[in-house]
Amino acid sequence: MPEFTLPGDAETVVKTAKTYARDLAERTLATGVVAAGAVAVAAGPADMFRASFWETMAAAGIAAAGTLLKGMLARAFGTKNSASFAKGV
Repeated sequence: MPEFTLPGDAETVVKTAKTYARDLAERTLATGVVAAGAVAVAAGPADMFRASFWETMAAAGIAAAGTLLKGMLARAFGTKNSASFAKGV
């Protein structure tokens, strides 16, 4: 009976987890910042609607939480070292 071996060594697994964590954190933070900026612009000079500081932060937080969830699902169903569903990204 052939032995079962995991692909890579412990160092590779740690690097993969570290790469994934950095990728997911960057995507989540970037989404939050961009969403906050978009809401602030829409509520400010564009005067599309009125939003308080906390409403702006809540909208950005919801967008960032969505990105976080998507990144976690991408790891479960996609490439293990990326928060993207696209292969090789």
